Amino acid sequence: MSFRLKRAALAAALAGSTFLPLAAQAAPVPEQMIERPGAKLQWLDKVTARTSTFTIKVGETKTMGSLRITLRACRENPPIETPESAAFLEVTEVKPGEQAEAVFSGWMFASSPALSAMENAIYDVWVLDCEE
Repeated sequence: MSFRLKRAALAAALAGSTFLPLAAQAAPVPEQMIERPGAKLQWLDKVTARTSTFTIKVGETKTMGSLRITLRACRENPPIETPESAAFLEVTEVKPGEQAEAVFSGWMFASSPALSAMENAIYDVWVLDCEE
């Protein structure tokens, strides 16, 4: 099975999709992935070129710049599978004098950050790994 097909199947499985191509059924599904209590994320301020690596627990919210990042879940493949960490993040941007705006909600994958990337003119956030 191709790498892209496995990745697409994993994204569909994590998103709760019931449709998976027959060839993709060998890809891990959420029940096969190991639930972890936290994640290691990296954040980039594109204006200042400042980066920061931080850990966050499931259910916790961290403020980085004008972003509020909430981790809802972090899962990783079992040791016998190809290494993969996936985190479900909700990201809200809070600008002074304005109402908070949701800028991202979904699964991010450590091995393929571009597969489900947060689009923001000033900030980037991506998953590095799940934490125990």
